[in-house]
Amino acid sequence: MKSKVKVRGRIKRYLLASLVLGLVLVLVNVYIYLLNVKAGVVLSVFLVLYFAVICTLLYRNSPAIVYELISFATQYGQIQRQLLKSLDLPHAILDENGKIIWSNTAFDKVTAADKGLDRSITSYFPELTEDKIPDGVDDFNENELEIKYNNLDYICKLKKVSVKEMADNSNLIETENFAGYLIALYLFDNTALKLALREVDDQSLAIGLVYLDNYDEVMESVEEVRRSLLTALIERKINKYMSSVDGITKKMEKDKYMVILRKSAVAALKEMKFDLLEDVKTVNIGNDMAATLSIGVGLDGLSYAQDYEFARAAIDLALGRGGDQAVVKTPDQINYYGGKSQQVDKNTRVKARVKAHALMEIITSKDQVFIMGHKRGDVDSFGASVGIYRIAKTLDRKAHIVLDTVTTSMQPMVDMFSDNPEYDQDMIINSNRALEEIGNNAVLVIVDVNKPKMTECEELIKKAKSIVVLDHHRQGAEYVENATLSYVEPYASSACEMVSEIMQYTTDAIKIKNEEADCLYSGIMIDTNNFNQKTGVKTFEAAAFLKRNGADVVRVRKMFREDAIEYKTRADCVSDAEIYREFYAISVCATEGISSPTVIGAQAANELLNIKGIKASFVLTDFQGTIYISARSIDELNVQIVMERMGGGGHMSIAGTQIENSTVEEVIERLKSTLDSMIEGGEI
Repeated sequence: MKSKVKVRGRIKRYLLASLVLGLVLVLVNVYIYLLNVKAGVVLSVFLVLYFAVICTLLYRNSPAIVYELISFATQYGQIQRQLLKSLDLPHAILDENGKIIWSNTAFDKVTAADKGLDRSITSYFPELTEDKIPDGVDDFNENELEIKYNNLDYICKLKKVSVKEMADNSNLIETENFAGYLIALYLFDNTALKLALREVDDQSLAIGLVYLDNYDEVMESVEEVRRSLLTALIERKINKYMSSVDGITKKMEKDKYMVILRKSAVAALKEMKFDLLEDVKTVNIGNDMAATLSIGVGLDGLSYAQDYEFARAAIDLALGRGGDQAVVKTPDQINYYGGKSQQVDKNTRVKARVKAHALMEIITSKDQVFIMGHKRGDVDSFGASVGIYRIAKTLDRKAHIVLDTVTTSMQPMVDMFSDNPEYDQDMIINSNRALEEIGNNAVLVIVDVNKPKMTECEELIKKAKSIVVLDHHRQGAEYVENATLSYVEPYASSACEMVSEIMQYTTDAIKIKNEEADCLYSGIMIDTNNFNQKTGVKTFEAAAFLKRNGADVVRVRKMFREDAIEYKTRADCVSDAEIYREFYAISVCATEGISSPTVIGAQAANELLNIKGIKASFVLTDFQGTIYISARSIDELNVQIVMERMGGGGHMSIAGTQIENSTVEEVIERLKSTLDSMIEGGEI
């Protein structure tokens, strides 16, 4: 880099002052000539000698003056450099490419190495990439970020400095042809502050709620004289477990406890995977049924009251997912632990009766009833919709079933109501018409789904003033908020079972037609795989109720007979399955020539469970740019938590997910990776 050095600024003005004064004397000399010629001649001679001496001094002494100035600046710069070199604040200068061209002693101590100049800053701090450099060079343009090095926390500040601007701001010399910029880097040790903040954060309080899921059932399974002992043993387990992490437990009701914990204790419980869930099942003094717990923890709220609300939401979510699990809720996320056991089928009908009466009151207070299932509806969602339609019509209310896509599996059921003079022409409408017709005094009943984005029309949820949710899938982090009535029972086999049970308590005047009974019976039959999966006492009671009201098993069986292409496709899917890690069947369902390949994929997943030794089956279907996964198990694996890891959900034995912008091969690798990590982590 070449430059021409010149004297400038105040020094230059000081040196030129004598010449300026000489020029002033010339003007004065002219005026003196007018007054006295002799005096003017004398002054002229003086001016000649004056200019000769001044010019000689300036010409000969200018290099010496510049030399002295440069020597002074050099000595001054050396002092500044030494001060910066010994400054306790780590400081370095980088070039445009991120190479270190100068660093002080404190910076060298931080990096614990002296590799000389021209070493890249990213060799020490990989986070300091090119995009972290400020865009401009003004005084206010400075980037600040947190970095970690050798287990120490630093705040790093980066500032871009123009070389030309530095030269232009010099008071001693003038430069030309300078270009480019340098980067000034400062490190501030933030470790002590971080440790203090982390300690304060770890000591912040978290609130937990512990509920006994099946208190009544467990107590009924043991002799009356032993019930108090069983309760005491369970309570001792809970108290001892929470005390081990320095928590405080307070019993609120016979089957409910409140726990106060530090945030660090919650982290410890997460590390232990909330093993209290499994530990409490070991309590046995003759009870036929093991006790199970649900735990809800709330933390990181703005106040203790908000932590408690988080805990309430977490425990509701745990119970809504079937119990026997822990849910930790923060403002940003929800984490799940446990949930490995089958849900308990509760024989009591009190809850169904209460929900039925509440549903009847809501419908009678509205003018319109809109019924909606999930996207690409199936037999269960349509059957449940038909059941709610019958309840609304019995209560003399205008009702519509919102349906955009009719799949092959649903087509025989829809055909029973299309052009049927016994039903309104607008019984089944699409989403656009529903959005146009829904009014302020309307209720939206959502069946067989509780995730807004999975519903047939998510916009309809936003427009509805009153919402009812009836579903048998476990709740996840995303659910329909502000529902007027929510009836989510994970132990139910199907939404049709729940609706059939509700219909028995709505009104005695209800009369179910044969077509409606067939639809409801079909939903139960399909979701239970011909009553082979997830059936309970209520499942058969609902089937018996529908049979008494005109459901015909032969008609239903004929309705769901399939053609040869679909049968062959399912058989090929089963025969081509890959057995992964001895216990998991993974296959891909073909879509060519099949109108509803996702249904065939689900059927193939069910059939793969008939292979001896298979714990779970996963069938992938590439349909309309989306990869659908149907996951099935019997009782050895909770496929819901596997699908939740991949963005889906469902039941313990029946679950699934939908993945966009991926290939089948990529999704298979992702599925295998998920299974590997969950097996190694002890989650499955």
